Order: sequence, then C-alpha cells, then structure tokens
Amino acid sequence: MSDEIKLYGGQATHYLAEKIAGEYGIPLGKVTIQPFSDGEFQPCFEENIRGCAVFIIQSTFAPADNLLELLMLIDAARRASARQIVAVIPYFGYARQDRKDKPRVSIASKLMANLLSAAGVTRVITLDLHADQIQGFFDVPVDHLYASSVFADYLDELKLENLTFASPDTGGTRRAGSYAKHFKADFVICYKQRSGPNKVEMMSLVGDVKDRNVVLLDDIVDTAGTLTKAAKIIMENGAKSVRAVVTHPILSGNALERIENSFLKELIVTDTIPLKHPHPKIKVVSTAKLFADVIERLKNNESIAALFKF
Repeated sequence: MSDEIKLYGGQATHYLAEKIAGEYGIPLGKVTIQPFSDGEFQPCFEENIRGCAVFIIQSTFAPADNLLELLMLIDAARRASARQIVAVIPYFGYARQDRKDKPRVSIASKLMANLLSAAGVTRVITLDLHADQIQGFFDVPVDHLYASSVFADYLDELKLENLTFASPDTGGTRRAGSYAKHFKADFVICYKQRSGPNKVEMMSLVGDVKDRNVVLLDDIVDTAGTLTKAAKIIMENGAKSVRAVVTHPILSGNALERIENSFLKELIVTDTIPLKHPHPKIKVVSTAKLFADVIERLKNNESIAALFKF
C-alpha cells in the first residue's frame, strides 16, 4: 500500500476514528459536512488526498444517512484521485439480511456490497460480520476482523472459575466452540424458535451449566430479547453467574430496560456503535488499537491473521 496514509471519520463513528488515529499516531484528517435545508448534505475532504491511501472510518448502523455519507465520502475520494480507498466499517449494517429467508425480499447485505463497490472502494475492513459468507459478496479484498482479540484479554482479567461459554442460538455454535477451545472450557447452546423479527417464541438449553460461570457470546445485541431470555434459562438451570460478550451494541427499543431487569451480571461490548446511554451493567472495550494495528500491517504488507489468538 501507499506510504501516504490518511485517516478520516464519518460523523457517526468520529469518536472511534479519533481513537484509531491516536493509536496509529497521526492526526485525523478534516472532513466537513455541508447540510442543506431540505435534509441533503455534502461531505468534503478539506485537504489534498491525491495519490494517498485513504481510510474512511464509518459504521453503517441506522439511520441510513450513515451509509449514504460513507458512500459519498468514497465517491469524493475517488474523484479527488486517491490512490486507494479503504472503507473501515466497524459495524456492517444490514448484515442480517444475507439471504432470502422468505419469498420476495431483498438480500440487503449484497446490495450494500454492490453500492460500496460502485462508489469506488478498493478494500473493506470490518469486524465480526453477522455471516462470514458476506465477504464473498464483494469483488474487492475484505479483511474480516474478530473481536475475540480484545474480549479474550478482558475475560482473562476476570479469572472466572468453572468457566462455560454459551451461544444464544445454534448459529453461534462455531463462535462458542472457538472460545471454549481457547480457554479450555465447555460450551452449551440455547436453541430458539422465532415467531418473527426480534420475537423469540421458544427457547431451550442444550448442555449442563450447574455451578458454572457462564459467558454468553453473540455478534449483535439489538432488542436484547434473545440474550436476556438465554440468561434466564441458564440461571434457572443452576448456573452460578451469567454475563454476555457481544461485539455490536445496537440496543434498540427497550433493550436497556431488559438488561437492567435481567439475570445478566455484566454485558461486555465494543465501541463499534456508540452507546446512547451509559449503563452500570455495560462494559465497553475499545477496538481502536486493533484497527490501528491492521492499518499498519496493511501498509507494511504484513499478515493480519497473526493479530488473532483464535
């Protein structure tokens, strides 16, 4: 990659972009967003980026303007003759729509990949995609990072005895198995059936958690319905404690109220999405150093896989 590295942050993820730039050791580049009275806006790079490797840091959580701003920044960088344009997307929105689960619906995550490519992106860096196969939706390189590298250190500090990992659904079995193998622990699975989006109709536990300190693992916490129901079932089956490790804290609707009234001792999340309201049960660990290390390794053409413990 080019030796001329410039980092920029979108409005939604400016707080994280500043931390990444601080870890990387360069100032964050200046971007202005010119608003118009009708709701339109115009992003602009306030410095020369011709021939540079430009990293644009922006998560694409709601509202859709966050995605549109990222696309417009990529387009602006392409038209300003940037040599390389890397979209750093800590949270890749619409990743849950990765297939046709019923007739006549969009595969929105594929559409997002098409839009990013059409805008002119040359590389994508993202963290804990909801589905690994989304990488294949892109025709440009995708560096898919794992939050395990930041969560593992925190879990080590807790020094939990009789540790058991749990997946709140069958889709997270691989994640739970990876953590269990790394920590030389057991893992269990919560089997759920949905009656609709964000609605869990039935859940049951597969495995033994009696007298265990259980850590639930997931990539997204949205309404917290699944997570809190899984925590309840785990405690009802004799667990000593239950906490959750989740990468992306969407926390929509009454999620905070559910967490407050749940059996969860602690919810550990990353800073890919800003917390609307801090909560004593929620611990945030930063991904800034991870992203900064990846950018440095890309610059030096070094392996990224070496950053991950598992």
